[in-house]
Amino acid sequence: MAFFGLIGNDRQMAATTYAGKESASQRKQRKEAQRSVQRRERHRRSATKADRDGWKWADKERERQEGRGGRRGWIS
Repeated sequence: MAFFGLIGNDRQMAATTYAGKESASQRKQRKEAQRSVQRRERHRRSATKADRDGWKWADKERERQEGRGGRRGWIS
């Protein structure tokens, strides 16, 4: 009749049996935080790349229209 000894001691079992283990909700929260950081980094990288590509396009377009170099150095 060991079954009847288990009723009512859920908190005690949780405190001893699962001590130091990550709960499912904590794991989900941690993984979501990691995804959020990765999403932010991915956005930052792609935004930086898009900005650089935009400047490259503008330089090429300026060079094409003016027939000379753009923002390349002291003497363009």
